[in-house]
Amino acid sequence: MQSARRRPLWRLRHALAGLGLALFGSVFIAAMAGSALATLFGDSYGTRVTIYGLLLLYVLVGAVVLFVRVAQHETRPLSAGRVLRWLASLWLWPALLVLTRRRSD
Repeated sequence: MQSARRRPLWRLRHALAGLGLALFGSVFIAAMAGSALATLFGDSYGTRVTIYGLLLLYVLVGAVVLFVRVAQHETRPLSAGRVLRWLASLWLWPALLVLTRRRSD
């Protein structure tokens, strides 16, 4: 039987927990932002749902991108500051991609 430290998901536990908590918080942020943005475009229920859905899709794509690019390097224990960093990264992931591409060139 493999030890717990050799399992791939065990090694990624900090990244998975941080990303999960950040996604949970992003659902509420997307709801508030969707409601606020919908008032600019007529404030109908359909507009609010569309904006909320697009924001959630944006955050989910960001979660996949961040997990693929960053998760294997995340080894520090989870803390409130780390969760806030994951949360900010979920919303700013295009900028993170641009900055990492410029460094590699």
